[in-house]
Amino acid sequence: MAETDKTEKTTAERKRPPPVKVLSGQLRDGDCKGKHDNVECIVRVGQGRSVSVSMVWMQGTVLEVKLDQNTLLLLDETGTFTVQGVNNIPKGKPCLSQGKYVMVMGAIQSVSPEPVIRVVKMADLSKDAAVHRRMWKLEVEELQQELT
Repeated sequence: MAETDKTEKTTAERKRPPPVKVLSGQLRDGDCKGKHDNVECIVRVGQGRSVSVSMVWMQGTVLEVKLDQNTLLLLDETGTFTVQGVNNIPKGKPCLSQGKYVMVMGAIQSVSPEPVIRVVKMADLSKDAAVHRRMWKLEVEELQQELT
């Protein structure tokens, strides 16, 4: 039975659309429905335009590492968000330090009081953090314009 549940979850995850670049404030302000691994949000991306997201690509600075809780607290230019499952990511260890600038991809778990993302991929972008930080909002806006 447990094997079947695992297979069904994997199949459901494969049906998800690719991650969409978003800012934490867009998720907080979005119209979100669902629970746990099945949260979908309609986020505003411009004047009268919106996009539906369930998998996200986000970037931010690590404010807090709680390995005992398997979480990170990150900050982007619109606020904080929590990343869960960080101990389970191969090659994720370089990201698990306060002050690092990281990229995370994952499923939306909740959005209130702050966004919570179950991570499936994580990368350390600290080497060129200044460039990544400056470009991030522009990358988000550009992708979202293409999607609408």
